[in-house]
Amino acid sequence: MLATLVGEPFDRPGWTYEEKYDGYRILAYKEGARVRLFSRNDKDRTDSFRDVATAIALLPDRTLLLDGEAVVFDRRGVSRFQLLQRGGESAFAVFDCLYRNGRDLRAEPLSARRAEAGAALRGAPERLFLSRRLAANGLAAYREAKRRGFEGLVAKDLSSRYEGRRSTRWLKVKVHQEEELVVGGYTPPKGSRENLGALLLGAYRGRDLVYVGKVGTGFAADTLAALAKAFRPLVREKPPFANPPREKGAIWIAPRLVAQIAFQEWTADGKLRQPVFLGLRDDKKPSECRLPARFA
Repeated sequence: MLATLVGEPFDRPGWTYEEKYDGYRILAYKEGARVRLFSRNDKDRTDSFRDVATAIALLPDRTLLLDGEAVVFDRRGVSRFQLLQRGGESAFAVFDCLYRNGRDLRAEPLSARRAEAGAALRGAPERLFLSRRLAANGLAAYREAKRRGFEGLVAKDLSSRYEGRRSTRWLKVKVHQEEELVVGGYTPPKGSRENLGALLLGAYRGRDLVYVGKVGTGFAADTLAALAKAFRPLVREKPPFANPPREKGAIWIAPRLVAQIAFQEWTADGKLRQPVFLGLRDDKKPSECRLPARFA
């Protein structure tokens, strides 16, 4: 079940407001002592988050299907995608329980499913925890998320059933600007930098990949080397963008890779202001990277 992005915070009766985490969405399956972790696109993440899988295996319930987010926290207790990319100590924020001991809970209201998740996690290791709820009032919850430096908040209708699709019964409000964007090319390195200069980014409007800017910060030397290796088999002669930028010496690649980008704001003409590279995401499809509604 995926949340729909809305532009402004709100308050509604019968809704709850949770911290929005900056990590990998995970479905955790437990059957006896066997645990498997899968991403949204069915990639097996068990080895990537072995400590989380081991902790789930210790839970007393024989069968479980938990929905949550694998995260790494900074010193202030804020989840950071960059830290997750660097292999920091991971935890698992659980926000839903779909099955428990043979019972299919998807038709139950969220309030009941969350209670089941809490019961399943009773006595669990610290790295397994229920997703943190913010203030009961949605506007106050937004202010709290902003004050504490969270990526945003997710508002959920407590009466909602679990839908295996994007829903308007779960809504997300961003505090800090981050987007998943398609990499359509890169510029050559300059000065002392090796491998590449900046990534050329886009998002889809209909079937067209629209150029939205370039990012040249947020890279460590080993990241640049890894990106150059990943880009090499994707090089193509023509730009994938409907509106290719005039970048001297640009190398174009097939639009198959998705990058997570932090930035200050969208400009009036639909470009990124002060973007920073956070990492590649292999749990998102390029086709999911859409322009904001006001530019679509």
